[in-house]
Order: sequence, then structure tokens, then C-alpha cells
Amino acid sequence: MLRAVLIDDDESNLSSLSEKLCKHCPQIEIIARCDNAQDGMKFINSLQPDVVFLDIEMPVMNGFVMLQQLVYKKFELIFVTAYDHYAIKAIRYSALDYLVKPVEIEELKVAVLKAEANRKSQPADSQLDILLEHLQKKQPRRISIPTTEGLQFINLENITYLEASNNYTNIYLSNRQKFLVSRTLKDFEEILPSETFLRIHHSNIINKLFVERYIRGDGGQVVMKDGIVLDVSKRKKTEFLQAIGY
Repeated sequence: MLRAVLIDDDESNLSSLSEKLCKHCPQIEIIARCDNAQDGMKFINSLQPDVVFLDIEMPVMNGFVMLQQLVYKKFELIFVTAYDHYAIKAIRYSALDYLVKPVEIEELKVAVLKAEANRKSQPADSQLDILLEHLQKKQPRRISIPTTEGLQFINLENITYLEASNNYTNIYLSNRQKFLVSRTLKDFEEILPSETFLRIHHSNIINKLFVERYIRGDGGQVVMKDGIVLDVSKRKKTEFLQAIGY
């Protein structure tokens, strides 16, 4: 069983989520329901739940502020929120789950199953640390990516380039490791820091710190430090040359 705390300032949302969890997610035991972040913080610190369902926009203290003030952080976190671009970007950066209100039952069941799997294999506070780094507008150092075995935490400085593979993305590291991730290249373009990572082609994003040289052409090509040669599209050529200071 996963012991869960639910936090939302709207009682109707709390009741709806509780009902859906009780009916469709038998592995969840609700140990506390809170209609404000202050009480939520107290219950999390004292009860030390396995999973927290958290609304973001709440009066007095929102969900992000509450997370920054927590003492106990070793739980799986699932956001239940209305859509907000910046918030969702930060959440996706850390590979945390979010559910958009009104919560769909199938999406809820998938999120709970993922939390259950992550609980068995990953340090729960690592994702939260990445999220808080992003929210505090610090230069992010790591990204959390979902793999077939769980979650992989990767230092951004070790990523050399990314390659599209249909609805998946291959991530290549400087130590020649490769990870296949069930996210599109567009997803990574939206969340990776643009001052370091450049989209040079519909198939590739590169870390400009690993560019060895540029070969002229219609779009041209970049030679990476590991010897890999990648095409630059005509449409991206000017943007690429400006980004590398040409």
C-alpha cells in the first residue's frame, strides 16, 4: 500500500480525487486530506507519506512554496493542477507526474502505477531537488528522464547531443552512453536551457560546448568532439552561427 496525503484548497476537488482513488486505485491508502498548504506541510513532515497529491495554486501559500519549506521530502509527488506553462515545464524537467483537472481516471491510474514503481527503485527526493532548482531559477544541473527501468538522473554537462527517433529521443552522453527516452525531441527543446542546447535540425539538438568545428554548406555540418558529424538545416543555419558566436 502507498500511504497518501491529498492537498487542495477546493473541497470538491479533494472529494472527487478521494473518491476516484478509493474506487480505482486500491493500492492507495489516504492518510490525510488538507485544504491548505500549511496543514499539508505539517501532515507530510509528521506522517511521512509515500505519495503526495498536490495542487499548485492555493491561497496564502502555494504548492511550490510549501515544497521548498518541507523537512521530509522522501515521497512520490503527483501534481493535480490547472495548466500553467511555466509550472508544467518545471514539472516535466524533473520527470514528475501531473494531472490536469478534472482528473481522468485512466491518467490517475497510470500516475499511481508509476509512483508505485518509482517507490521501489528510486530515491524519491532526487526528482524534488531537481524541481526546486528549476523553480528557484537556478541554472539547472541535472535532468530526470524516465527509462524502461525507472528514472535516470543525468548531468546536463554530460549530454553531447539528442537525436529524434519517431516519438522517442536518443540521448548521447560524453562517456558514450546512450538512453532511449519516451519523449519527443520537441519536449526536450522546450525544457533544456537554450543558452547551451541548440536545435540544429528536425532530428537533432546539440550541446554547443561539444562542437569541435563547423563545415560550410547549404546548411552545413557540425563535427562534435567525439567525431560525430551532424547536419545543420538551412532554416537553422543563421541561428546556429549566431549561437556559436560567428
